[in-house]
Amino acid sequence: SEREKQEHIEVQKEKQRELILQLKTQLDDLETFAYQEGSYDSLPQSVVMERQRMIINELIKKLDMDLSEDIATLSPEELRQRVDAAIAQIVNPARVKEQLVEQLKTQIRDLEMFINFIQDEVGSSGKAEDGHCECAGRKDGGGSNKANTRPSGNRVNPEDARKMREAGLHLMRRMLAVLQIFAVSQFGCATGQIPRTLWQKDQANKDYSPLVKKLELSVERVRQLALKHQQDDHVISSSSLQDVPLGGRDELTLAVRKELTIALRDLMAHGLYASSQGMSLVLAPIACLIPAFTSSPQTMHPWELFVKYYNAKNGQAFVESPARKLSQSFALPVTGAVAITPKQSLLTAIHTVLTEHDPFKRSADSELKALVCMALNEQRLVSWVNLICKSGALVQSHYQPWSYMANTGFESALNVLSRLSTLKFNLPVDLAVRQLKNIRDAF
Repeated sequence: SEREKQEHIEVQKEKQRELILQLKTQLDDLETFAYQEGSYDSLPQSVVMERQRMIINELIKKLDMDLSEDIATLSPEELRQRVDAAIAQIVNPARVKEQLVEQLKTQIRDLEMFINFIQDEVGSSGKAEDGHCECAGRKDGGGSNKANTRPSGNRVNPEDARKMREAGLHLMRRMLAVLQIFAVSQFGCATGQIPRTLWQKDQANKDYSPLVKKLELSVERVRQLALKHQQDDHVISSSSLQDVPLGGRDELTLAVRKELTIALRDLMAHGLYASSQGMSLVLAPIACLIPAFTSSPQTMHPWELFVKYYNAKNGQAFVESPARKLSQSFALPVTGAVAITPKQSLLTAIHTVLTEHDPFKRSADSELKALVCMALNEQRLVSWVNLICKSGALVQSHYQPWSYMANTGFESALNVLSRLSTLKFNLPVDLAVRQLKNIRDAF
C-alpha cells in the first residue's frame, strides 16, 4: 500500500544518513591515522573545518553580523553583500579619521612653512637695510678669503657669462631689425604679417553657421536635461556615485562633456591656428618671398588658448602665492570682503585642471571638458569664454580674419551659452582622471 511505501522510503533515507555518517567517521579516522603516521602531509579535513569554523565565528562576533537566518537559504551574493556592509561599518570611520589626521598634518605643515617664509622675509629685509652681511669667509681670516675668490683654471665668471649672453642677444636683435628694414623698403613686408598665400583658398569662404546651430542644439539639450533632473531645492546634480555606472557618467554629464563641450570646441576652433615664433622673428622679413605652395599654418586646440591666457596673466604665480596657498589650506578668504573677479576664478580653474590632468597625460579635449564642467558648476561659463574673446592679443595672433571669432567677436555664441547661466550644476570635474587617481592612491 501507499503507507508501506512511505515507511519503506523513510527507512531507506535513515539507512543512507547512517551510512554517510559512518563513512565520514571512517574517513576522518583514516586521515587522522595517516597524518599521525607521517604518510599524509595535510591536516585532517575535520581539523581544518573545525579551525575554519572557529575563525568564522570570531569574525561574525567582531563584525557584529546578523546571521540568525539559515545560511543555506541565502545566496552567495546576499552573503557577500552582508559581509561588505559589516566591513564598511568598521573600515569607513577609520578611513575618515585617517583622512582628517592627514589633512590636519598638511595644514600644520603649511602653517609652519608660511611662518618660516615670513621670518625669512623679515630677516632678509633687515640684512639689506644694514647694508652688510657677515660671511663665513671673513671669520677665517683675510688670507683664506682671498684664496677662495681667486678664479681657478678656465672657469668663467657667471657675471661675465651673463654679459656675453646679453651682448649676443643684442647683436642678434640688431641684425634682425636691419633685415626687417631692408625687407619693408624693398618688398613691403613687416614683422608679424603672414602672407595670404599661406592660407588655403577654400578656407576663406568657410561657413560657420552649422557650428553655431550645433552649439544651439547642444545648449538646448543640456538645458532640457537640467530642468528634467532639477530637484526640490532647484540644484541640478549628477547622480550619486552608487547609482551612476562607471563613475558619474549619467545622461546630463554625458550631454555636457560629449555634446556641449565638443560644439563649443568646434566653434572656437573655427579659423584658429598656432602662430609660429620662428615665422615672426626670422621668416617675416622675407615672408613675401615664400612660395604660394607652402603648407598652411598648423591648427590649434581651443584649450591651448586658455593655457596661453593663463601664462600671459602669470597665473601660476597668482595661484601659488604664499597668501593664497595659506588661505586654501585653512579655507580662509584671501581678499576679505572683496568678491573674486572672473579673471581670478578662471586662473584658479585653469591651474586646477592642469594640476589634476597633466600628471596623467590627459588630452586637450579632456582638460577642456573639465574646465567646462567647472564653469557650469560656478555659473561662469559665459564670463570665462568672454575673457578669452576680449583678449585682443590672443585673437589677433591666433585667429584668421575670416574666422567666427574675428568677425562676430563670439557675441551670438555667448548669448546662446547665457541660457545656462541661471541653472546650478554639480558636475564631476575629475571624471577623466578619477580612476587613475584611485589606482595611484591604492599603491
